[in-house]
Amino acid sequence: MAIPANLELAAYGGRRRSSLARFYLEHERLAIGGGTLVAVLLVWEALGRSGLVDPLFISSPTRVAQAGWQLSHDRDFWNDVEVSASEFILGYGAALALAIPLGLAVGLSKRLQYMISPFVDTLNAVPRVTLLPLIIIWCGIGIWSKVVVVFLGAVIPILINTQSGVKTSEARFIRVARSFSASRMKIFSSIILPGTVPFVFTGLKYGAGRALLGVVVGELYASTAGLGHMIAEAGNTFQTDVVFFGVLVFMATGLSVVTLLDAVERRFEKWRPHPR
Repeated sequence: MAIPANLELAAYGGRRRSSLARFYLEHERLAIGGGTLVAVLLVWEALGRSGLVDPLFISSPTRVAQAGWQLSHDRDFWNDVEVSASEFILGYGAALALAIPLGLAVGLSKRLQYMISPFVDTLNAVPRVTLLPLIIIWCGIGIWSKVVVVFLGAVIPILINTQSGVKTSEARFIRVARSFSASRMKIFSSIILPGTVPFVFTGLKYGAGRALLGVVVGELYASTAGLGHMIAEAGNTFQTDVVFFGVLVFMATGLSVVTLLDAVERRFEKWRPHPR
């Protein structure tokens, strides 16, 4: 029996709507977030072009894009990028290399915790920015003073989160392992260390933000190069579009680092112990 054409069209339309609905639900976060971002940019552009607000104060997306295009052809800009990237990589890398093993050790040893805690608690309570004048006196206004600021900004959150991860290891897994006469090294490598992974990556993400903050503050305070220095000079000369572009570069860097850490963290998911 032949199916009427209108019923076929209705069925096809229903399947198509169903497919579109599934596609939307799968990408709902991107659709809503992207739509909101586009709406904000359009409103921002309209305000800049309308004359209701002085462009000197808010610039506009097109002016920021033009400033970025011009800066991308400027050798000094790429030198600033290289300086800021070097400060971030050196400081953040040193913080990572020290904080993770030290956090694991402090979490496993009460005596070491008693030794380290006063210094960690003090640095965590005191804003690292207040130490910047001393750091500049000790290290000068070159790259190493900014590396130290970045290091101090990142090392504490990574260390504290790693230590917390060790302390919150699943006690039931450890009891089962001990009942089978597992060695301390085996318990550490198969239970404590995998269970600490989420805490470590939380510290790394938070530490990355603090490290970028250290780059900006250090270069704003005393520097002759770097993106923070570029932003400070642009602000002093009322180049709002350049300021916004510099902020955009730091924002994109932070999001890229967090995205990369999320991807690395997902690779550890199968390694972590999961309750049945």
